Amino acid sequence: MTRVAIFDLDGTLVDSPRAIVETFAAAFDAMGVEPRDPADVRATIGLPLEEAFGRLLGVPRDDARVPEGVARYQEAFRTVILPRARSLIFPGVPEGLGELRRRGIETAVATSKFHASADALLSAAGLRDRFAVLVGADDVTHPKPHPESGHAVLAQSGAEPEHAVMVGDTTHDLLMARAAGIRSVAVTYGVHTRSELATAEPSHIADSFEEVVAYILKMLPQG
Repeated sequence: MTRVAIFDLDGTLVDSPRAIVETFAAAFDAMGVEPRDPADVRATIGLPLEEAFGRLLGVPRDDARVPEGVARYQEAFRTVILPRARSLIFPGVPEGLGELRRRGIETAVATSKFHASADALLSAAGLRDRFAVLVGADDVTHPKPHPESGHAVLAQSGAEPEHAVMVGDTTHDLLMARAAGIRSVAVTYGVHTRSELATAEPSHIADSFEEVVAYILKMLPQG
């Protein structure tokens, strides 16, 4: 029986929301566009970049400025976030991931980042080798909150939904899990507030990564 813990990346494993706001600002500056309110930018974290830029620019996703924004963002991402990756890891993450693996629980990432960007961030943070499965927004037709990302992780890991847990800091993560028949743990130290997270009806709400690990071990006991 394969047991798998699936993690979101930004705001769950790595404290990147503030750096993401800076990266969007750099992208808008390179485009010659007025910066957006940081609160508006934070509200898009967890969405695919195309959707985020469409919302922030107030244009359809097929507008020419959207791919330009994505390209500018990815360029800034390499200079703003990657050099700081190790310092952005949330407390307890490396130790907690190690404990899960020692208990025989596979670990995976399902993120709204493009696969290459997620791979680069995990590698820069020194965490890439902890995850056998990585599913990015461009690995699926329908990113979170659609269940396809969860289904993709289950297919690649060989786990059944009842033997999986999704961990995330936004309702997008939790709604994806629920739609895929996967239990979930919401973390309060990321983007969405406790009250926002509660609307998605997670199985548990955790205030630290240590609590996350404890909940996962409780939900995925050794058979």
